[in-house]
Amino acid sequence: MLSHLLRRALYAIAVNDRIEDVVRSRPPFEQRAYRAARRYVAGATLDEATTTVRRLHDQGFGVSLDMFGEGASDEDAVSRVVDGYRAAAARVGETGADVNLEIVPSNLGLDLGLDVCRRHADQVVAVLPTGSRFEVSAEESWRTPQIMDLTLALAADGVPVVATLQANLRRSERDAERLLEAGVPVRLVKGAYMEPPDIAYPWGDETDIAFIRLARTLSAGEHLVLATHDPVLREALLGDLENVSVAMLLGVREHDAASLVARGVPVRIYAPFGDQWFRYWLRRVAEAQGA
Repeated sequence: MLSHLLRRALYAIAVNDRIEDVVRSRPPFEQRAYRAARRYVAGATLDEATTTVRRLHDQGFGVSLDMFGEGASDEDAVSRVVDGYRAAAARVGETGADVNLEIVPSNLGLDLGLDVCRRHADQVVAVLPTGSRFEVSAEESWRTPQIMDLTLALAADGVPVVATLQANLRRSERDAERLLEAGVPVRLVKGAYMEPPDIAYPWGDETDIAFIRLARTLSAGEHLVLATHDPVLREALLGDLENVSVAMLLGVREHDAASLVARGVPVRIYAPFGDQWFRYWLRRVAEAQGA
């Protein structure tokens, strides 16, 4: 119970602009916070992120490279995001690493309209390194219908897209069927957002059961990525399903990730970068309270 309350409190802090402003306006506080955040963050700059990508590649991992940000509120902001992705694509394309580009749809203008987001998504897709995929991240449930529409439209046009499905959302069974029918590879996550009970299952047993049920359904599709750090859940599914790989977060259960690679299980590490690292860091800390 205490861990659940602490988790909620940390999430509240993570989305509080005022607290972030206080911490980041004081260099000593910001430096300490960034040192703690660096465990989970590929870097604040593209140079740092490229170094992280090379290190992960040398350790045998694939990488999902994401640039921090969400809820872009104007075209100029979205254009800057696109420029950032284009620079990242050019840089990681030179590393020889297995790198997918991952986007948060609202960071590419989803809240400005699905057509706006699609136009900017196409600009990122155009610079995908050879062999890379375009991973579409999940967001809050109220954005999910448009994210599904975006993902399926990209897939229909031949984009090598990977969808993200949140097991805790009650709607995900229906979305899984749509993605299976469209032949879209799926990364299955438990779900990280605070949602009302009529929208999502609570964290714990109910979400775990939903994860197992969806994994079994999706394993019949193009490819399933198990994005969980729960070793019991993951091992049970790896032993039972074929054509699956694993996704994990940078800085979380690194020994487990290395052990999986040593066993021949493909593992892809989510590695976000950019100067908007503060909220992401606190979300990771919050999630650790429920681990």
